[in-house]
Amino acid sequence: MPAPAGSGADAISRVTISDIAERAGLSKGAVSYALNDKPGVSPKTRERVQAIAAELGWIPSQAARSLSRSHADAVGLVLARPARMLGSEPFYMEFIAGVEGVISPCGIALLLHVVDGPDSEIATYQKWWAQRRVDGVMLVDLAEHDPRIAAVRRLDIPAVCVSSALAAGGLPHIWTNDAQAVHDAVKYLLELGHRNIARVRGIPTLAHVLSRDVAFRQIMAGIGIGQPTIVGTDFSGEQGARATRALLTGENPPTAILYDNDVMAVAGLSVANEMGISVPQHLSLLAWDDSPLCEITHPPLSAMRRDVPALGAISVQLLLDVIAHTGVIIAEGSSPRLFPRGSTAAPR
Repeated sequence: MPAPAGSGADAISRVTISDIAERAGLSKGAVSYALNDKPGVSPKTRERVQAIAAELGWIPSQAARSLSRSHADAVGLVLARPARMLGSEPFYMEFIAGVEGVISPCGIALLLHVVDGPDSEIATYQKWWAQRRVDGVMLVDLAEHDPRIAAVRRLDIPAVCVSSALAAGGLPHIWTNDAQAVHDAVKYLLELGHRNIARVRGIPTLAHVLSRDVAFRQIMAGIGIGQPTIVGTDFSGEQGARATRALLTGENPPTAILYDNDVMAVAGLSVANEMGISVPQHLSLLAWDDSPLCEITHPPLSAMRRDVPALGAISVQLLLDVIAHTGVIIAEGSSPRLFPRGSTAAPR
């Protein structure tokens, strides 16, 4: 027999529909009908069941309430990347801040989960949707032919992709013009007089990284460089530092490096200082996804600034529109803009 109400939170939390059914001498189905005010039991039985539930201290679970109301008042975001990176990479903290700015005033929660890969991410979606814990999800860091697209289609879960139309595979999506931003960044370095420009990119299978690669190769080919230097990383500061050191100790060190995020650019600046290479006198560094990190270094880092909180806000608003069946399925985020600072100058 379960402990009566008032004997402690642990005892109350253990009270189930089975406990109420045993006390009332009814089936669990009948008890469920009575507790949820559904037809199928008499008014007298409903009153008796509800009185027993109150006596035992039964509290309905959030999952059960969500199922009965057909909506969860929550949206989901799964990040398939090492949890340690979330503390050092400003992008997703700013993205989440933008999401919360939209949903918090509406009483909608964000369900955030960090996993180790796409399979675990898909399993999370299956669990969330089966339990009706979310009303929809935002997909980030998409790859070409991403298996998550087919998975959310199969589940028929409302979803928004923060990616290009090609990677989104026909799902609602929000996109930014990364290709144009790369052209702007490299054009700026070229106008300063740089020709030996290297790119330190993120995970090479990601769609937005691939689009930046294509744009970088195109603009470098335009000045007669058919095989520009591109080094792949996992976006971490550790690998950004390793890539920078490899570039600066190679046979033909670049005079400028374009990084795929601010964390790697800060790490690259530390490597240059360690090696006695003056920035920007002998090496120019340009970061992506400008954040306060770029402003507190010495010298402060030039960067391609993107309004990441706005991207989060637009993404979740699009998801809410999809959930509400408003017909809106595409949105455009603001394109990154160049903010020159002290880490870029004409090459010597």
